[in-house]
Amino acid sequence: DVPDGGRHGFTPGHRARLEAALPAMTTALTRALAPAPDHGPAGGPRVLVLGFEELMYAPLRLAGALEDAGLDVRYSTTTRSPVLAVDDPGYAIRTRLVFPAHDDPADGPGERYAYNVAGGGFDAVVAVVDSAADTPELHAPDGLLAQLAAHIPRVVLAVVPSYTPRPRPRPHPQAATERMAATEAPERSSMLPEPLRGPAFSSYAPEEVGWLLQDLSDVELEAPTEEREEAIQRGGAHYAESLPVEYQPSARYQELFHSALDASADRIAHAVGIVTETVLAEKSGRPVLVSLARAGTPVGVLMRRWARHRHGLDLPHYAVSIVRGRGIDANALRWLAAHHDPADVVFVDGWTGKGAITRELAAALRESDEFAGFDPEIAVLADPGSCVRTYGTREDFLIPSACLNSTVSGLISRTVLRSDLVGPDDFHGAKFYRELEGADVSVAFLDAVEARFDEVADTVDTDVKDLLAGDRTPTWEGWAAVERISEEYGIHDVNLVKPGVGETTRVLLRRVPWKILAKRGAGADLAHVRLLAEQRGVPVEEVDDLPYTCVGLIHPQYTRGATGADGKAVVSR
Repeated sequence: DVPDGGRHGFTPGHRARLEAALPAMTTALTRALAPAPDHGPAGGPRVLVLGFEELMYAPLRLAGALEDAGLDVRYSTTTRSPVLAVDDPGYAIRTRLVFPAHDDPADGPGERYAYNVAGGGFDAVVAVVDSAADTPELHAPDGLLAQLAAHIPRVVLAVVPSYTPRPRPRPHPQAATERMAATEAPERSSMLPEPLRGPAFSSYAPEEVGWLLQDLSDVELEAPTEEREEAIQRGGAHYAESLPVEYQPSARYQELFHSALDASADRIAHAVGIVTETVLAEKSGRPVLVSLARAGTPVGVLMRRWARHRHGLDLPHYAVSIVRGRGIDANALRWLAAHHDPADVVFVDGWTGKGAITRELAAALRESDEFAGFDPEIAVLADPGSCVRTYGTREDFLIPSACLNSTVSGLISRTVLRSDLVGPDDFHGAKFYRELEGADVSVAFLDAVEARFDEVADTVDTDVKDLLAGDRTPTWEGWAAVERISEEYGIHDVNLVKPGVGETTRVLLRRVPWKILAKRGAGADLAHVRLLAEQRGVPVEEVDDLPYTCVGLIHPQYTRGATGADGKAVVSR
């Protein structure tokens, strides 16, 4: 049950099983290699561990374990790629072994290669293949093993089981469609792992939130902002397939964050109280908070704290991934449906911009009868775009958690959805940036807001009654404004227009900004936006009649020799 490589996905559970199996595997190989001549500088033979094409990870871990056992080890793999070998001291590929394919490839038979094996001075070679490749062709007179034996005194064949994902039980093919839909979800949900929790994953306390994600902390996913933007806009990549390099704020910017938190903690606490009381009033029983990672997660934690502080309620809280253009994590919904009543679930986000995520969630739930029990309504702290019915405020003000990235969100990255990392039975992924612990203000942010709960409690009680009695129907005025701005500035793509303080901050931290539109007369709420714009060389344009405090415009036609939508050169630093 352990994948032989990353081709099928590789979870923390798989890694733990492999680590547990390595000592016995290493002992077996050490014994097999013991009779070899002792020529190695570390007191053992000079050994080559040879992987098999894409079967790289397990052989590499074995090579490391053998080296830790005191052997002198080198590592390489066989390949399909033909390379010219030249026996010249200044040339990288000195020798080449040629042998027939031995894994019954889908594209038919052909030559395979092993480079710099012959003449490498090895006393022994450990050829590691999976069981699907342990065929008669491997053992043939002209096969890989014979080729290795012609040049290396001792050949050890190590076979690891080929990984085949367990098939899910299926209903009888003649069963009704409704029965298939009803039975498949529990079967899939039973295969899913339990939520990740701090401190193993995130800096939040374990009871604050359970992350319905898989841990990709050991995967290199970061890319320079400009490269990501170019790939995204050219259609060659989706924004959720990579991560921006985590922005580490300057001392001046961190001072802005703390001063903004001190100035706005009352307003945030009031909004937290309003949105939580609205949810409690409209959801009978015990609501299950499900925040949309990662901007929604600090808000979900604060809502949970308010319910406990004011009412003694211990609300379950989870974080799930939703990706624009690809929907919400279906496996996370299956897990939730298996453990809670979907009717109790309340989706939580930080704020609305133009309402793209609101529409994304509604569309994803509407497309599948399996998730019909979930309410697509989102509860947010701030709804400046007038996109939802459940909100703490419709003012566009600075929410300090928008000022930072992972260091105010439990040290968790934005979520990742990539086919080579996330399989059909996996949760979406994210990274835990443990190395940023020294800069983490996640809990400090929560504590600062919770400390104001008692101060705002009376006004919350009054205001929530008025709010519940009034008309909260979304007007979607924010979407209309975004469409107007998109046309007025020649962008012709609403996805490149990011309205509101929170979304503008994200543009400056994660994307390639073109310019910032600021509502004339906006004050302290834009101090951090102006500082970031100054640091990145982005112009700030004062405008009238803006329904938001500010709007961030992503560079409309970004390449390294960038021009704007009007064809004129745009300087981006």
